[in-house]
Amino acid sequence: MTASPSFDRPADLLDSVDGCFQTRFNHTPAGFWSAPGRVNLIGEHTDYNDGYVLPFAIDRRTVVGMRLREDRLVRIASSFAEEAIEISLDELIPENLHGWSAYPLGVAWALGRFGADLKVAVGFEAFIDSDVPIGAGLSSSAAIESAVAVALNDLWRLGLDRRTLARVGQLAENRAVGAPTGSMDQSASLLGQADAAVFLDCRSLDSEIVPLGFQAAGLELLIIDTRVSHSHATGGYAARRASCEAGAAMLGATSLRDVGVGDLDRARELLDDETFRRVRHVVTEDQRVLDTVRTLREKGPIAIGALLDASHVSMRDDFEISVAELDLAVATAREAGAIGARMTGGGFGGAAIALTPQALVPAVTAAVLAAFAAAGYAAPNLFTVHAADGAGAVPA
Repeated sequence: MTASPSFDRPADLLDSVDGCFQTRFNHTPAGFWSAPGRVNLIGEHTDYNDGYVLPFAIDRRTVVGMRLREDRLVRIASSFAEEAIEISLDELIPENLHGWSAYPLGVAWALGRFGADLKVAVGFEAFIDSDVPIGAGLSSSAAIESAVAVALNDLWRLGLDRRTLARVGQLAENRAVGAPTGSMDQSASLLGQADAAVFLDCRSLDSEIVPLGFQAAGLELLIIDTRVSHSHATGGYAARRASCEAGAAMLGATSLRDVGVGDLDRARELLDDETFRRVRHVVTEDQRVLDTVRTLREKGPIAIGALLDASHVSMRDDFEISVAELDLAVATAREAGAIGARMTGGGFGGAAIALTPQALVPAVTAAVLAAFAAAGYAAPNLFTVHAADGAGAVPA
């Protein structure tokens, strides 16, 4: 079985999944598997440019209960929708997958590209529940994909390692869902460790665990979910990726990973203004990830605030993926005492993060709520998260 995570808030989700599974399928599940959402500390839109990212798994999780069938039928249900989805493994292709079920069923299909023989595999039944907020930029989708991936890896006895399962999740998201994302989200969900971030090289998929030390430094990471809906499958995300690819090609590079800060003067001369600014964000963001890792190791988390701030400015002005609610959340949190803040996730909505002294979390929370009310925005959802272990089987 896949190594078990430290799963410290199981009761509500496990009870929900167990009860709903039995109601839907008239059986008990063979087991339970869970996977966390993730927050990206820094490194936005660098993953699909073969760059660097620094996410960590969070203590909000998706749980799946699953059992194998004796035929080739797949039946899957969730707390997100009333209907259960049924499909034969013989019909399991991306073109047949739609809505929320494209995430878990896309994983089953993608496993067939990484060693699972779907021509002889047996079907399964699964029920999914989650407390990872949807649409907040905390990768609820990767939590679903990773939980299903580790479950099927165990039940189908595939023996795939975590890095391969991350690639499975990415392929599912790219082909079945239609979102042109990189592998960061799945890697964080699968490789995460408590009180640590995953420093991931998105070209090689090599990773290192980097201790965060937030608790020892008296810091909390406050999530400010603006409740502004976003979707990676929409045009804004795809347009940014296309700009990055065009910029790299015009600079004679395979990807923007091969463009350094020292190349930006040449890039300014060769590229139109918009493409240059897209390139500048990615190139400087890669450097900020490297600087953050070094700063965490040498000086500790209190010293990374300016890097978080600079990341937000770059996403706001150069990559143009922020929105007014995110900008207000970041500015207000900083004014109220956060040591650094930035939007996180793909952009166009979702959440901001604010690295905040523990004693100031109530004040920052109150300030943000007041600022949103004064601006006439819907009230955001604010909560703290902590770095958690990655996906795995839930102990019996």
